[in-house]
Amino acid sequence: MDDSSPSFERYFKLFTLILAGEVVFLLPFVVTRIFRPVFLEVFDITNFELGSAFSLYGIVAMVSYFFGGPLADRYSPRKLVSFSLLVTSLGGIIMAMIPSILVLTLLYGFWGVSTILLFWAAFTKATRASGGANSQGNTFGLVDGGRGLVAALLASASVLIIGSFLPENVESATGEQLSFALSMVILLFSLFTLMVAGLVWFSFKDLKVETKSNKITWEGVKAVGKKSIIWKQAIILMCAYVGYKCTDDFSLFASDVLNYDNVDSAHLATIAFWTRPIAAVGAGLLGDRFIHSKIVVVCFGVIIVGSLIISLGILKPGRELMAIIVLSSTSAGIFGLRGLYYALLQEAKIPMVYTGSAVGLISVIGFTPDIFFGPLMGYILDGNSGASGHEILFGVLTFFGTIGLLIAFTFKTKRAA
Repeated sequence: MDDSSPSFERYFKLFTLILAGEVVFLLPFVVTRIFRPVFLEVFDITNFELGSAFSLYGIVAMVSYFFGGPLADRYSPRKLVSFSLLVTSLGGIIMAMIPSILVLTLLYGFWGVSTILLFWAAFTKATRASGGANSQGNTFGLVDGGRGLVAALLASASVLIIGSFLPENVESATGEQLSFALSMVILLFSLFTLMVAGLVWFSFKDLKVETKSNKITWEGVKAVGKKSIIWKQAIILMCAYVGYKCTDDFSLFASDVLNYDNVDSAHLATIAFWTRPIAAVGAGLLGDRFIHSKIVVVCFGVIIVGSLIISLGILKPGRELMAIIVLSSTSAGIFGLRGLYYALLQEAKIPMVYTGSAVGLISVIGFTPDIFFGPLMGYILDGNSGASGHEILFGVLTFFGTIGLLIAFTFKTKRAA
C-alpha cells in the first residue's frame, strides 16, 4: 500500500482488506461450515450431494485461478474486488430461497467465478504489496488472523441469530422453522457482503499496486512456471487446504460422535473460527522471525498429531474437554498455515510484478481439494455411519499432513531453487 498515505488511511485499507478477504467466502463456505447438519436437513440433501456442489465450484475455480492471475497483474484490486463482492452477494438471495440441488450446484459454479476469477489473485497481490520486503509473514498472518476474527464474530453472531428464530428446545423445531432461520442468516450474510463491496470501492480509491503492462499477457505465468520451488509451494498449499476443508466436518463430528444438538454442534464448530486469529498472526510473526518454511513444518506436525488422535477414535461422548483441546490445537496448525501460504513467495524470491501470475499458478494446484475433497468427504461420511466416517476422514488428513511436512522440509533447504 502507498506508504505516503496517513497512518489512519493505511490501517483503514488494511481493515477493509481483512473484511473483504473473509466476507467473500461467507455464502459459499461459512454457512455450511457452521450449520452443516441444519443445511443438509433444510435442503434435504446428502453429504455427497453437497460435496458435488463444492466440486463444481472447485472445477470452475481451477480455471478461474489460472486466468485470474494475469487479470490481477493488469487491473486494479479496487475494481476486481468490489465487483466480486457485489455479484457474490447476489447469489445469496438465490440460496436463501432454498432452491433445488441442481440450482444450488449451479450457484456454486457461479461463485467459483465470482470469488476466484475476479477476487483471489487481486486480493493476494494487494496483501503482498502492503507487507514490503521484510514483513510478509506478519502481513499475511495479520490479514488472515483478522479474517479469522471477523469470521469468528460472524459465526458466533449467526449461531445466536439462528437460535433466536428457533424454539428453546431446538430438537422440537419443525422443518419450516429451520428453513426460515437458515434463510435469515443467509440473507444477513448477503447484505453484509454487499456493504463491504461498497467499502472496498471507497477505501481502495488510492491503492497503488504495481502492474506489468496495459494488456493481459502470459509473461508472468511463463516466468514463475520455470521455478521448481513454485510447484513445491503449490503442493504445500494443497496439503494445507485439505486441513482447512476438514474443518467443515467439525459441527457434524460434534453431532454424530459427541451427540450434540444442532445449536451446540454449531457452537463447537466456532472453536476453529476463534483459533484462527491467534494462530495465523502467531505463525506469521514466527515466520518473519525465523524462516517461513520452518514454521510450516511445525504447523503440519501439529495437524498430524491432532488428526491422528481423531482418526484413532480417542474422542468419545463425555470427553468434551479433550475434544475442545484437540480441535483447537488442530485448528491452530491448520490456520497457522493460512498465515504462511503466500508469505513463502518472498522466500521463493518471486518478483512483486509477477505476484498475480504466481498466485494463480500456485492456486491451480493448491486449491484442487475444492474439486475432489468435497465428494470424497461426502462419500466417506455417507458410507460410514457414526464415528467411523469421521475417523477415516481425519486419517486422510494425516496422510496429506505428512506429505506437506516432507515437502516443506525440501522447501526450507533449497529456497532459491
